[in-house]
Amino acid sequence: MDTVPTPTRDPWRPLRYLWRIPLLLLHVLLGVLLCAGILSWNKHRVMVDGREPFAHRMIRWWSTVLMRIFGLRSVRVGQPLPDPVLFVANHTSWIDIELLHSQRAACFVAKAEIARWPLVGWLAASGGTIFHRRGSNHSLASVMQTMVERLREGRSVAVFPEGGTGHNGVLKVFHARIFQAALDAPVPVQPVALRFVRNGRREIDAGFREHESFMSNLLRMLGEAPLDAEVHFLAPVPLMPDARRRMAELSRERIAAALDDAHA
Repeated sequence: MDTVPTPTRDPWRPLRYLWRIPLLLLHVLLGVLLCAGILSWNKHRVMVDGREPFAHRMIRWWSTVLMRIFGLRSVRVGQPLPDPVLFVANHTSWIDIELLHSQRAACFVAKAEIARWPLVGWLAASGGTIFHRRGSNHSLASVMQTMVERLREGRSVAVFPEGGTGHNGVLKVFHARIFQAALDAPVPVQPVALRFVRNGRREIDAGFREHESFMSNLLRMLGEAPLDAEVHFLAPVPLMPDARRRMAELSRERIAAALDDAHA
């Protein structure tokens, strides 16, 4: 069952900021060093015979530690397919990227505005993020071409087919066109349900709230009590060259079922 927390005073929040903020700054500095060092000369390595390259393992480690600083414990349910694969996931917050990265390094498709964010944009680009200008058909065509190229090179790509973050536990309609990249590559499509849980119950308020900015969300999450962050790797969706819409609907149905079922 989904739950919206009742607003109560949390006496531990100020104390969490005291140790989490310094740790976050140190971890970001470490991320800069890793990107400038390891990823700068190892970013194009791909999985061979199911074995992750060192750079991918470092991305997973860095993302896992980042989430722990925010009080999030990453929990895997199911198994991700070996690279290359198109991962499609629900989207509630910026933390979704790090949550999936904690289990599998992948090239994400993200809004172009992130590329202009100080430091964050550079870190995202270093990790292989593909930037898309929303509302631009030319940008979408370029993104689709880049996705296909990455997939054919052996890299996995992760997308949020809702086209933006959802609020209050609502799973929006999935855009079907993005699934064409998997058909053109061709590679499997694996739905991924990202679910935040406290005491066995889903928390729908862990991501962005309506009209909440990135910095406001980051600061709020930095002071929150610990949560489990579940990554459900679900059954792959069969490739249907003449039915992209059905691929999108089936992916959404499987993710919705996993979000509603604690034992999905």
